[in-house]
Order: sequence, then structure tokens, then C-alpha cells
Amino acid sequence: MRPTWFDWLLLSCLIMLWGTSFMVTAVAVESVSPLGVVAIRVILGAAVLLPVVFLRGHKLPGAPMAWAGFLLMAVVGNLLPFYLIAWGQQRIDSGIAGVLMAIMPLVTMLLAHFYVPGERLNLYKISGFILGITGVILLLGPTVQGSDNELLRGLAVLAAAACYAINTILARRLPGFNPLIAGTGVLLMATFVVVPLWVGELFNLERTAFSWQSILALVWLGIAPTGLATMIYFAVIERAGPSFLSNINYLIPVVAYFTGVWVLSEPLTTGALIALTIILAGIALTRYRP
Repeated sequence: MRPTWFDWLLLSCLIMLWGTSFMVTAVAVESVSPLGVVAIRVILGAAVLLPVVFLRGHKLPGAPMAWAGFLLMAVVGNLLPFYLIAWGQQRIDSGIAGVLMAIMPLVTMLLAHFYVPGERLNLYKISGFILGITGVILLLGPTVQGSDNELLRGLAVLAAAACYAINTILARRLPGFNPLIAGTGVLLMATFVVVPLWVGELFNLERTAFSWQSILALVWLGIAPTGLATMIYFAVIERAGPSFLSNINYLIPVVAYFTGVWVLSEPLTTGALIALTIILAGIALTRYRP
């Protein structure tokens, strides 16, 4: 598929929505718990997608096994990574979190070797993976001497990237559905799981004073990077194909890092820039075809 200018526009919107989500999450967790961030994201995301499904004449599946698959993907692809990222960003900069998430396509490649037919490792993929891991080690190195378990928070973000990678493999192994239906079903199941947990947390809190900045950040996270971005994601795949979509792996970490520096005044360090360059070089090497 030859991408058009409109495909590039959609891709740019997706990059900006997902790339800036780390900066917005940093604002949200200032007064809202990670569990609250997850709950509001999936509730608003489902509220955006559900009307679109019905307006386009689709029907949600009725088979219990379909909803079991949606539940599995909701936990692995939404609840766990959303929570781990929000929890991690309580102590680490949003830009660092965005750069760490760049490891996701490398983990996906490694898992695909074992679980997806035809996705075999080769010298370039292995070398790219090693290069990417080297960049992650350089990025996390300074946190070893940090306080407040900064290293643990960084590892939590890496675990979130691994969750996204596992979810990618699950999406390819489980029975297929219309992507819009699948996305809506996953967000609905995520909502059913997380809302009771969040309500229980609210009852146990001594006070629930949320800042207006955090509330606005949460509303944006749910509507734009979760709901709207899901529709754009499916539209790009349908119009231009998954290979074109994979370009986001290079640009989202860059957007995440520099928006954190520019908007939140996070430190711009040479070490982080070198680590980012090495990780992106590793991703590029895995895609090399001699």
C-alpha cells in the first residue's frame, strides 16, 4: 500500500497523541493514584469507541470465548501497562518513561520468534536487540544511585513495554475480529475489571482532593490517547498497512522525551540522548533486510 499525504497526517496525529501521553500522565499522577488513572482512561476510552461501533452498524460478539479473549487482552494490553506506567511516572521523568517504552518492538520481535510462524530471529535482529538493551542499561544506570526506588519505577515501565509486546503476540494468536470491535470489547472488559477496584480504593482514602490539572489531564488521556488514538490506529492499518504504522516506534520516544523537556522542564541530559539514539539504532537494525 502506497501511503498518501492523509495517511502521513493520521500517523503524525497518532505519534503526537501517544508521544505526549507520557507528559500528560505525569500531570495526572500528581494528585490521582495510578489505579485512578487507569480507571478513567479505560472508562472514557470505551465511551468514545462504543458509540462509533454502533453508528457504523457493527455488533459486539455474543460468544463467551470472544469476551474471554477480550478480557485477557484487557489485562495484558491495558490494565497492567497503564498501571505500571502511571506508577513508574510517580518517580521518573515522563521523557525517560517514553524512551524506555521504545524497547517494546524489540521484545515483540523476540517473542514472535517463539510464538509466531515465520518470524525467525537472524543476526541483524539479535544484534539490534542487544544494541537496544545496551541503550536501556545506559538510561537506567543513573537511577541505581537514585532515591525513592527510581530503578524499580524504571523497571516497571520496562515491564509495561513487555506487556504491550505480549499483547501484540496475543492479538495475532487469538481469533480475529474487526479491529474496532476488538478495541471496544477490550476497553469494556478493562472497565468492568478496574472500576470496582478503583471504587474500593476511593472508599479507603482519607481524602480525595484531586487538582483540576490532574482532572483535565485524565479527561484528555481517556478521550484522546486512549479512545481517539485507537480509531486512528485502526484507520492507519486499514489504509496504509502495519509496516507503515511501525514508523511510530522511531518517533514516539523522541516526542515523549522532548515534550517532557520543553513543557515540564525535565532535564535534557547527554546520557539520555545517547541512550535514545542507541535504542532507536537497535530498532532500525532489527528491520534491516540484506
